[in-house]
Amino acid sequence: MFQYEFMRRAFVVGVLVSFIIPCIGAVMVNKKNSMVGDALSHTSLAGVCLGLILGMNPIVGAIIVCTVAAFSIEFFRKKFPKGSDLSTAIVMSTGIGLASILSDFVPGSKNLESFLFGSLVAIKDFEMYLVLVLSLIILLIFIKMYNGLVYIVFDPDQAKLSGVPVKGINRVFTLITALSISVASRSVGVLVISSLMILPVSAAIKLSNSFTRTVILSSSLGVLYTVLGIVISYYLGLKPGGTIVLIGVFALLLIMAIQGNKD
Repeated sequence: MFQYEFMRRAFVVGVLVSFIIPCIGAVMVNKKNSMVGDALSHTSLAGVCLGLILGMNPIVGAIIVCTVAAFSIEFFRKKFPKGSDLSTAIVMSTGIGLASILSDFVPGSKNLESFLFGSLVAIKDFEMYLVLVLSLIILLIFIKMYNGLVYIVFDPDQAKLSGVPVKGINRVFTLITALSISVASRSVGVLVISSLMILPVSAAIKLSNSFTRTVILSSSLGVLYTVLGIVISYYLGLKPGGTIVLIGVFALLLIMAIQGNKD
């Protein structure tokens, strides 16, 4: 498998993405904003379409549109303080509508399909290096903000009183969330990114009793699901994104069944 260069690229990108995405997901789940990932992943498709239409790298297009969408959610959340989920729905609807219109102008449906369901084998050198650089930046920022994020997740009011720059941290977290989802659009696929963000976290929550352990275990499980998914999809000729997700679902059900028997 690894004698092929495209599989080596797929493995590197898959591991990086599957390590970063669950870190973001752990925070979002505990902030009860798990649907934000779903909204941004669907909206990033509009950016992919825009990139394909304009002749630039689709991941760059996804980064631009996804970043705008992420901050738009924060904007609408302030306008509808009693319905935070409404802001997510507004942005998701806008993104899906825009993607639907732009998809008619995309030259060649196969290009778009690789972003819908993921295509690790189609990753180019530029995309691999882009994912590598952005993943390292996201990880460093996440580690730097970690203590503040934990404070905000569990007690935002006390965090403000303690002098934690809540608004600044939230803005930066919004940005790295958009970047994380954008760089995963090619490898996992925009329709299944949110699954990679949620499934490892769900399993980690069942297996750990602290937030830090949940984050570490989430990333570990994300990498495990992805490695297994890449290997299985390669030998069976399956879509890697869908394979990774189904492995995550199976693992979660298995954990729940084992814990259920113990109870």
